[in-house]
Amino acid sequence: MAEYQLAQINIAKARDTMDSEIMKGFVERLDEINALADASAGFIWRLQTEGGDATSIQAFEDPSIIVNMSVWQNMDALKHYVYKSVHVELVRDRDAWFNKMLQAHQALWWIPAGHIPTVAEGKTRLQHIEQNGPSAQAFTFAKPFAAPDALDTPDS
Repeated sequence: MAEYQLAQINIAKARDTMDSEIMKGFVERLDEINALADASAGFIWRLQTEGGDATSIQAFEDPSIIVNMSVWQNMDALKHYVYKSVHVELVRDRDAWFNKMLQAHQALWWIPAGHIPTVAEGKTRLQHIEQNGPSAQAFTFAKPFAAPDALDTPDS
C-alpha cells in the first residue's frame, strides 16, 4: 500500500442557488457524477452530506461558493476521472453554471494513507497556492509535485 494518497479541493462560484433554473443542468447530473467518482479506479473518499453531495456545505462566507473535496490513490487516478470520463462534460460546461474565480480555486496535496482531510485543511491549501503559488505543500494539475515517497518528479 502506498504511504501517501492525493487529496484535492476545488471550489466554484455558482451563478445562482442550487434550486434555480440556471443551476438545474449541474444539479441534475450530481448523482451521476458522484456515483462515477465512487466507482472510479483509485477513488478513496469524497466530501458529502447525508444527501450524497457537498453542495449544501457552507465552507466560505460567500454562500454561492461550493466546495468539492476528495482523496485518490494517485495523480493518474484523479486525472483519469476528471479528464477521461463523463466528468469532463461538466468541466466543459462549467461556464454555464459557474462564474470565473479570480482567486485559487483548486489545490492538490499529498496526505498520509488513511488520512481524511478537513475542509479547513483544504482551505489552507488553497490559501497557500494563492499566496505562494504551487509547491510541494499545495499544487495544481498544471504544476504537480511528486508524493514524498516517490523517486521521480514531477508526478504526472
